[in-house]
Amino acid sequence: MITYHDKSYICSLDLGFELIRGKWKAVILCHLSDGPKRFLELQRITKGISQKVLNEALRQLEEENLLQKYIYPEVPPRVEYSLTPKGIELVPALKIIETWAKKYYPDEIKE
Repeated sequence: MITYHDKSYICSLDLGFELIRGKWKAVILCHLSDGPKRFLELQRITKGISQKVLNEALRQLEEENLLQKYIYPEVPPRVEYSLTPKGIELVPALKIIETWAKKYYPDEIKE
């Protein structure tokens, strides 16, 4: 057993999946792999995510140091999200899953 943030996990894979669990976290990370994005841009490209859910997912990913939030000292303030080195290292694993889905479920995927 592994304990992280007072929660127990069966193995390191279980812990790893916990960090990206949910409908949107992996999608957000993949979109940020293309470069920094602003909040509304992320909301637009993820299609269907509410502001509340996006805020929550971004906050959780930031807490795990998978992405960083940069607030520019401007009026009005401009905020961008980008991957941290830890987040960048996770992207190839997500891309492998994406490639696998495209290979085995091509008829179901309409881009």
